[in-house]
Amino acid sequence: MIVVIQCKDQVGLVAGITGVLAKEQLNIVSLREHVDKIENRFFIRVHLEEDADSQALEARLKQVLPADAVIKVNPLPEKKVVVLVTKEYHCLGDILIRHYFKTLGAQVQCVIGNHDTLENICQRFDIPFYLVSHDQKDKADFEAQVSSLIDKHAPDYIILAKFMRILSPEFVARYTGRIINIHHSFLPAFVGASPYRQAFERGVKLIGATAHFVTNELDEGPIIAQQIIPVTHSHTAGDMMKAGKEIETAVLAKALHLVFEDRVLVYRNKTVVFE
Repeated sequence: MIVVIQCKDQVGLVAGITGVLAKEQLNIVSLREHVDKIENRFFIRVHLEEDADSQALEARLKQVLPADAVIKVNPLPEKKVVVLVTKEYHCLGDILIRHYFKTLGAQVQCVIGNHDTLENICQRFDIPFYLVSHDQKDKADFEAQVSSLIDKHAPDYIILAKFMRILSPEFVARYTGRIINIHHSFLPAFVGASPYRQAFERGVKLIGATAHFVTNELDEGPIIAQQIIPVTHSHTAGDMMKAGKEIETAVLAKALHLVFEDRVLVYRNKTVVFE
């Protein structure tokens, strides 16, 4: 069982939390905590050996915590996810393989694509694939169809595995804090389209990838994980793109692992990540 909490910092929080757990006869396997002194914000993740009544434990923890405390008591259920794709296969392929071998930490409910390019690979893994055509001119109607499919499967998270469309503020608000994107640059550098071309033209010596939660600000949501690799003057934009796909796959996989294990706590536009 996992307990994650964030609240206003004050003296005695760790003692209060561990005291409640001791009274409930719950053994602590690991405990990680962090205080953001600038924001005066306290964060903690506790891994417990035993399961307990989630609602009852949350109620007891509230008695020793500040009024603004956000408490999540999660007995490690396997998360449910829906994946949105366009044409690129590398991130989706990795997700489907991990799902097949039960190492993803989540169950893929379905894949939704705005092209049919990746339908075949989904069929090979017996994952439902839904096509919502990219040709639709009415963005609101397109997103309504996508939302209908998502809601049908009631996922915990929505993964944008190289889904190359900008989502409206209304769509993002519908799934606040639940949309995870992989961006093909080391943010905040090279926001938006064609980052490898931008990187090549700028003559950078490092390229990278960033996994983040989606907000209304394009590619500026809370960052979950990042990675970089060196490049040289001899790399073309195509070389950078090829190398970047490997980073994108690895960074998204790491981010999903962290999120599915409740190791990521979001406050405003930043994250605390207990690796």
